[in-house]
Amino acid sequence: MALCPDCRAALAVSTAYRAWPEPVPAGLRPTTATAEYGGVVRSVILAHKEHARYALARPLGEVLAVAIQGALKPRRAAWLCPVPSSRSTVRERGHDPLRRITVSAARQLRRGGYDVRLADALAVVRQPQDQSGLSAQQRGDNLAGAFAARSRWAERLTDQPVILIDDVLTTGSTLAEACRALASRGIPVLGCAVLAATRRRAVPGS
Repeated sequence: MALCPDCRAALAVSTAYRAWPEPVPAGLRPTTATAEYGGVVRSVILAHKEHARYALARPLGEVLAVAIQGALKPRRAAWLCPVPSSRSTVRERGHDPLRRITVSAARQLRRGGYDVRLADALAVVRQPQDQSGLSAQQRGDNLAGAFAARSRWAERLTDQPVILIDDVLTTGSTLAEACRALASRGIPVLGCAVLAATRRRAVPGS
């Protein structure tokens, strides 16, 4: 799937910004994003995610790489941990879109001299209900206990910088629960990076 000029322009981002949902869920680490979730950006993300437009992983990976750079500053090395989808969701979609984009972003960053590696450190241990239409509080309750850190990664990531990756920041409940799951095994999260956020909130001084 080739990108039209308008789509390329919408994805041609060069800076990341600090994005916070409101209210901020407990445990959410500082999160960087690159774009508002809407319009062309939303369409491209959904085309890759729901319609298996695999070729879009590369341009989306380039966008995600910018967000990861923002989360890394001033570091140049980290483990990248994508928020996992359930096995049933991956089967339904025919691929794991977030992991695919994260792999693409890591390749882009390594070409730029960054030392980033993929860490499949989380697993879905409880399938939450559909999040559509839920309030921030309801989303948090729905996701409680949904993720767990994989045992084989716990020792490996101890005292290592980890960036959590998701595609879109809405209420922040998913990332907050992922942060909790890693922290419960002694894995500190340096920050989070997303492609887009539903609200653009820049924190002064960030």
